[in-house]
Amino acid sequence: MKLTILSTSDTHGFVLPTNYVKRDQDLPFSLAKAKTVLDAQKAAAEGPVVTIENGDWLQGSPLAYYVAKISKQPDQLTRLYNEVGYDAGIIGNHEFNYGSDYLRQALKTLAYPTINANITENGQPAFGAPYQLIERSGVKIAILGLTTNYIPHWEAPAHIAGLAFQDVVATAKHYVPLLRQQADVVIVAYHGGFERNLQTGQPTEPLTGENVGYALTQVPGIDALVTGHQHRQLAGLVNGVPITQPGYRGEAIGKITLDLNQTASGYQVTASKAVLVKTGGSIASPTILQSAADLNQTVETWLDQPLAHVEGDMRIQDPFAARVHEVPYIEFIQKVQMASTDTDISGTALFNNEGRGFGETIDMRDVVTNYIYPNTLAVLRLTGADLKAALEQCAEYFSLDADGKLTVTPRFERPKPQHYNYDMYQGIDYTLDIHQPVGSRVTRLLYHGAPVQPTQTYDVAVNQYRAAGGGNFKMFGPDKVIRENQKDMTELIADYLQEHPLIKATADQNFNVLPSM
Repeated sequence: MKLTILSTSDTHGFVLPTNYVKRDQDLPFSLAKAKTVLDAQKAAAEGPVVTIENGDWLQGSPLAYYVAKISKQPDQLTRLYNEVGYDAGIIGNHEFNYGSDYLRQALKTLAYPTINANITENGQPAFGAPYQLIERSGVKIAILGLTTNYIPHWEAPAHIAGLAFQDVVATAKHYVPLLRQQADVVIVAYHGGFERNLQTGQPTEPLTGENVGYALTQVPGIDALVTGHQHRQLAGLVNGVPITQPGYRGEAIGKITLDLNQTASGYQVTASKAVLVKTGGSIASPTILQSAADLNQTVETWLDQPLAHVEGDMRIQDPFAARVHEVPYIEFIQKVQMASTDTDISGTALFNNEGRGFGETIDMRDVVTNYIYPNTLAVLRLTGADLKAALEQCAEYFSLDADGKLTVTPRFERPKPQHYNYDMYQGIDYTLDIHQPVGSRVTRLLYHGAPVQPTQTYDVAVNQYRAAGGGNFKMFGPDKVIRENQKDMTELIADYLQEHPLIKATADQNFNVLPSM
């Protein structure tokens, strides 16, 4: 007998094959396309099938944002996920972005159970049962739900109040032996990724505990491991355990096949295989298209609301160049952050390479497709030494290629793009000289024309993810936050635009990176 384990992960509310940059798209991803592939795989399976939603589904797309912040009716989104036919769902880190009350409200409207073993409240699992037991064709299957325990390093404290995030590997070691006594097959569904090279076992990132997928493959008794979080496309055997990670936005599904032999006491896994199945070439599920049609039309109309006009050019032509020399779009975001926090120093990132800045008319579509995260703002009180250390860490984003030209350091592009971990600052003047060794690249750092002093303090506006130390910025942290603005950054941008209906595109070039491009 063969047991098939199908999964999606990190769909981020991209129900339809569009990124909402413009109307009427058919891009190679979406929950709707994933459903088509899942249905085909279920129909072709040679035995029982279980289907897992592996987290990060509640936040990410403009549609998900509209549901959370404008309509405030999570069932508009959950009913679309209910169409897929999942057997179990996992909590992702982005599920907390709109607060735990909204998350709980959404979970109540799901047709499938959400399982999680390592997020606790008053010592008990906080979101549903820790695991699920399913019997299919006489095979007893256990699914253990786990979530990266690094969430407190990113999330606004109010969103996770009262919750404790237990060590993932320790939790697995506790539950897996218990599940082995009750089930023929033990599946771990983990919203987290891999911290080591899958072939050599060498670390591929700082071992902070954010990702522990490799360590999980070394826990005895796990028959299959479903992963996510890093948005990587992975499938294969790691330490003998079949693993999958199916990218993001529904661009692929994970498929693990276990060969089972019947024994006197049940079933035993004798062989396993893991592959990904791409969804891009499939048609979108007509069921989901029909169910989402009215909501999508409402979202598209909302996105087309004009907010302001631009005098000059705020488009981003080259994302790399926009990180080397200040562009008007970045300066605009800095101005919003400073105005919203009453500060005169601000740091922000160009989150990815898809944002294109603003054209002559700015509408909500431009706002939510450029500023893609539901961040709030925090003000850090930093010493000059802290500020310089942060800039030194940002300078690690750059390297020199064989010809001595500026390029992106590989770890910021692989295995997962992390452009969001390179910040640019406004309100200070600075130079990053990439000819210099790491840690000594800040060769100029001025505030109001005078050198920044190591022991002097400066108030700096950043998003709450960075303020908490997200991105491994250890010189930051909750203890340095002196005030917050709890309004979503997307709303702050829209408010600013409505108050300033004519935006002048300016960039004062307060920073430069050497060598020049």
